[in-house]
Amino acid sequence: MLIYIHVPFCRIRCTYCAFHSTALGRGINPRTSERLQAYADTLLMELAHWGDRFGKTPVESVFFGGGTPSLLSPSFIHAVLDRIGRYFSLHPKAEITLEANPESLRTQQDAADFLAAGINRLSIGLQSLDDAALRMLGRAHKASDSLHTVFNAREAGCSNISVDLMWGLPGQSMRQWLQTLKDICRIGPDHISAYGLTLEPGTPLELECSEGRLALPPERDQNLMYMEGSALLESQGYLHYEISNYARMGFQCRHNLGYWEGRDYIGLGPSATSTMLHTRWTNPASQRAWDAQVRGGTLGQDPEVLTPRVRVLELIMLRLRTSRGLRLKAYKMLTGRDFVKDNQRMIQALHDNGLVRMRDGYLRLTRKGMLVSNAILRNLFENTDKMLAQPQTKPLTMPSASDFDEEELADLDRTLVRAAVFPSA
Repeated sequence: MLIYIHVPFCRIRCTYCAFHSTALGRGINPRTSERLQAYADTLLMELAHWGDRFGKTPVESVFFGGGTPSLLSPSFIHAVLDRIGRYFSLHPKAEITLEANPESLRTQQDAADFLAAGINRLSIGLQSLDDAALRMLGRAHKASDSLHTVFNAREAGCSNISVDLMWGLPGQSMRQWLQTLKDICRIGPDHISAYGLTLEPGTPLELECSEGRLALPPERDQNLMYMEGSALLESQGYLHYEISNYARMGFQCRHNLGYWEGRDYIGLGPSATSTMLHTRWTNPASQRAWDAQVRGGTLGQDPEVLTPRVRVLELIMLRLRTSRGLRLKAYKMLTGRDFVKDNQRMIQALHDNGLVRMRDGYLRLTRKGMLVSNAILRNLFENTDKMLAQPQTKPLTMPSASDFDEEELADLDRTLVRAAVFPSA
């Protein structure tokens, strides 16, 4: 099982952000904020609630996401991890990630305090190394802060550092993006998440672009940023193991891999989603409503039941996001059907255009296919849904990681090595 903890607070709100979060303001000390303290009290109660229900379930990873989780004090992080250890069975080598922004992780001591609290992986939101771009994005730090933060985290003893970057920014050129990646590779993070900018409706950045004050790079340039950026990172030893994620061997994000492999997870905090025992529910986005449900013991009382059909469709969607791809035998084991035959014309067309490859019983997207993954996955999803609606020769069974993950996990590194050796395949 995985545990995700949503921390819905930031110092200021970024211009592109559509996630549920509250800006505390630059002058507010988060450690003394009444709103954040109320959140902390309720979070511990929510942990106790799920501990009563799922107590002693093995936990493989804990992820503090947000928002800006590094606004929490290290002592509170320690208290949360202590409760998780008491209520569940926290693996001694569990991956424990904290998302952090440079402005809230300024010194080596800041990083050291979080490591002492139990964090063993830091995910640092840099987004850009250009000060003008950072101002446009509404970020509270400067490019120099980014480099110092990564350096301080390493000096503090953090052996697993991830950084977040964005490409396709207004005014960004291909040359600037590749230079950003070269500069990042010089400071040597273990993991890089590189996301194409998405203009979310209603955000200030979307308004600036829709009214013509800012303009995204041409589509051709954005495509090249993705393709050439991926090639550059792979040349520097970063395996392209998921559409937007790159890692040195052994540093793939185990928490996110758990999502893509369909493992159970509990989400805590406002707006967090949980998927447990083939059901799914989402906490209220409002802190007040979330607090009321926690105190009333009514969390997750009206869950969505994930039918075998839904679970199979999600299996396809999630597995095809990774470089390993969809194991065709797993699909047949769960459905009694042949995925390639069900989608023969579409897969042939995708293959002819260099968008998918089949190897060793897996169907996976090529790098070119990852660039247009949303359209490919949507079409495969819709077509497969129609096929599954037909009378079944074998009843759909509820997919479980235990059905096939042992074999898949055993060949994960081999598949990733192949992806590095044959990056165009």
